[in-house]
Amino acid sequence: MVQVILASSSTSRLRLLESAGITPKVLISGVDEEASEFDLLSPAELVIALAILKAHTVKESAPENSLIIGCDSTFEFNGKSLGKPGSRENAIARCKELSGKSGYLHTGHCLIDLKQGIELSERSTAKVQFAQMTEAEIIDYVDSGEPLHVAGGFTLDGLSAPFITNIEGDPSGIIGLSLPLLRKMLISLGYSWPELKNK
Repeated sequence: MVQVILASSSTSRLRLLESAGITPKVLISGVDEEASEFDLLSPAELVIALAILKAHTVKESAPENSLIIGCDSTFEFNGKSLGKPGSRENAIARCKELSGKSGYLHTGHCLIDLKQGIELSERSTAKVQFAQMTEAEIIDYVDSGEPLHVAGGFTLDGLSAPFITNIEGDPSGIIGLSLPLLRKMLISLGYSWPELKNK
């Protein structure tokens, strides 16, 4: 069986893989996503660069012949990348800014096949539409603590789900790892999806 390595501390990404029957070994990359060298990249370029960096950072610690998955997500709104709000004030401002509007959630994927010495990188993008949120809803959501540490300040699989009225694209990509895109990348490397599942 192929050993899958997830180069991420994201519980959402881990849950997605596990829900699809894959139990990866988790190696946390510790990459600083807010480093100034990424400031000049567009949101779509940023997620690919960070996904590659995360996958490469754990490469030395990964068992031989494993498949490493590195991912990164950001939310593009009015051409700017909205990362993790980090503070209550930022999260409240972010919710007010996004209320009733839409933007694009980009998730970069990097797959390193140590056995074959091949590396692939791809991006999934989905359009996300938000409901008009009341002041009380915004405060209640932000005070849950959930939006502070997630890309864009919202989650499709969490407490902000009631405020997402429409999506165009892959739902799992919005959660943090596109399962259809991962399957496509694996097939292009010569693997079948059942090979990665836990028997």
